[in-house]
Amino acid sequence: MLTCAKAANKLEVDKVSLSTYMRGKNRDIQEKIIEFFESRPDLQTPVGVSMNEHRELCMRQLVALVREAKIKPFRYVVDDPAKYFAITEAIGSIDVSLGIKLGVQFSLWGGSVLNLGTEKHRDKYFDGIDNLDYPGCFAMTELHHGSNVQGLQTTATFDPVTDEFIIDTPNDGAIKWWIGNAAVHGKFATVFAKLILPTHDSKKVSDMGVHAFIVPIRDLNTLQTLPGIEIHDCGHKVGLNGVDNGALRFRSVRIPRDNLLNRFGDVSQDGKYTSSLPTINKRFAAMLGELVGGRVGLAYASVGFLKISVTIAVRYSLLRQQFGPPEQPEVSILDYQSQQHKLMPMLASSYAFHFATQYLVQKYSEMKKMHDEQLVADVHALSAGLKAYVTSYTAKSLSTCREACGGHGYAAVNRFGSLRNDHDIFQTFEGDNTVLMQQVAADLLKQYKDKFQGGTLSVTWNYLRESMNTYLSQPNPIIARWESADHLRDPKFQLDAFRYRTSRLLQSVAARLRKHSKTLGTFGAWNRCLNHLLLLAESHTESVILAKFIEAVHNCPDASSRAALKLVCDLYALDHIWNDIGTYRNVDYVAPNKAK
Repeated sequence: MLTCAKAANKLEVDKVSLSTYMRGKNRDIQEKIIEFFESRPDLQTPVGVSMNEHRELCMRQLVALVREAKIKPFRYVVDDPAKYFAITEAIGSIDVSLGIKLGVQFSLWGGSVLNLGTEKHRDKYFDGIDNLDYPGCFAMTELHHGSNVQGLQTTATFDPVTDEFIIDTPNDGAIKWWIGNAAVHGKFATVFAKLILPTHDSKKVSDMGVHAFIVPIRDLNTLQTLPGIEIHDCGHKVGLNGVDNGALRFRSVRIPRDNLLNRFGDVSQDGKYTSSLPTINKRFAAMLGELVGGRVGLAYASVGFLKISVTIAVRYSLLRQQFGPPEQPEVSILDYQSQQHKLMPMLASSYAFHFATQYLVQKYSEMKKMHDEQLVADVHALSAGLKAYVTSYTAKSLSTCREACGGHGYAAVNRFGSLRNDHDIFQTFEGDNTVLMQQVAADLLKQYKDKFQGGTLSVTWNYLRESMNTYLSQPNPIIARWESADHLRDPKFQLDAFRYRTSRLLQSVAARLRKHSKTLGTFGAWNRCLNHLLLLAESHTESVILAKFIEAVHNCPDASSRAALKLVCDLYALDHIWNDIGTYRNVDYVAPNKAK
């Protein structure tokens, strides 16, 4: 290898200190997992494995993790989410299908029992979920309804004579679809259905909204499908073929009343409904709030994909040599400006996303302990923004990394193809990204309205108060012209620029919505401004990511690590400002020479 042209300026980084700072106390369990699978060639996923073989291998891998390596992820789902997500990140680097299967078992099926059920459910199911005697599914999505969960059509009608619920699929559109673990291995399912109670008025029944029910789907010993249940295989997918997705149809399946996960609403033997929450909407919001962990996990896992693909692409680009000056050795392709512009911002983003999702996991952990209403709302919006933003960015980056590695990037053994295919669905499940970004925008508009009515802003949005005041005044002509490297690398300048852009988008979209709602109504106005709203949500999410990155740089105890992180943080910030330089120029936030 040729000596790097800028060797004189090279930063010496203490890799152990940097790794310890970034991975923290969960580094040991991650290394234990990786060492376990590296020591077991029989548990490694071969290139070109068939769908059926992959499904069985994934189940063997999961059983080996729990019963041989003695790693029990379920114990950390509620009590130590940071450790749980660290385990899933390490598992995802072994085989993404295994990571998703683990998530379905412990976070979705297991998490629904813990978070939506009560002590009787925990006592009955915890050990079986933990030791994999009770593999299960999370049956929310239907053929006709995915994002619109309140539109689900499956019904659970209470029969007071037998003290049972009758689970029914009323039409083809209500078939539970894409249900992980359903096609082969699942023995139970948490089924989301409208709770229907008999009444003595003219309607004869009352719809209490969507609730969750534990429904056995296979015999625990023979694995035969139980009466009244039809299971279909969803077949071969674009990726994640180690996960056995299936479809579930229920024909008058009777379950005991105790199988209602009754944390937020219960039914007595005589058919009376009770809940601590007064309305269907409040119960629905509380239920979904408890399921936000899946979204947090996907944002965190997506960063793992980005880390792997960027690492492969950067290492390859350092070693691959092509062209060079006449009569001289060829140069590393990472020395080409075009390659640097492809890969280095992605490298910076992987660090930025790491710290942002770490912060998200921390807030989620606090939420699980404190159950503070404001914190729940904050985590809901933050997880929506980060999940949508990070997974969209990673999906594009996986293709760029493959292209940056030329023909060799196309070899299956180099993983870009499987990573790209397995990750693609991250943009859809646990909330379609476009829908999630609209939730972020709606929350920002609510905060904006509250600000001007004198209300308090939640923690993540505090910056809007000061930033909005800055936006409503004119940009400072002196600061707009400062060009020094120290000024451009000043975190205050960087963060102010991000937040100014968000405030500008927020104020302008609020004005447009007011204007259009007079003629188009609320829904029509929202649709007319939709791209503007999505841009607002994206800008806000970028502001949160940068703020957490700057904070992480400041808090890093090791000087060499701090200097390296400061470099990539500056690159992350300045690359984003440059990519939207037109916006800053249009309002003279950045003068022409400064833009250059």
